[in-house]
Amino acid sequence: MEQVQITRAGTQASATGPADYFAGRVRIDAPFQGSGDARIGGAVVTFEPGARTHWHTHPLGQTLLVTAGAGLVQHWGGAPQEIRQGDTVWIPPGVKHWHGASDDTAMSHIAIAENLNGRVVDWLEPV
Repeated sequence: MEQVQITRAGTQASATGPADYFAGRVRIDAPFQGSGDARIGGAVVTFEPGARTHWHTHPLGQTLLVTAGAGLVQHWGGAPQEIRQGDTVWIPPGVKHWHGASDDTAMSHIAIAENLNGRVVDWLEPV
């Protein structure tokens, strides 16, 4: 029988959001992944002012829990929408979108998505 696992804060190094997928300064902390049959995974992502993801989709959708600051989210063909600390954002499967900080305020969120056949995200072009 498996036991409860605790990953202590500060035991995993931060990663820089790669330029192939992000514009501006982005930090990715404490990624978590399910094990066995669990498909869920995620990370705490911090965007400096003006930083954002490239356009992308998720095969099973994505949930964002905004934990600090203010930012924007936009789906293809729609207007950018403001998001703030305490907001929860649901992006349905296959919806082309981006998200990131506002121009003058940093933003952090917990990003949660499920793996489908080894794929969590399909990265597309810059915004």
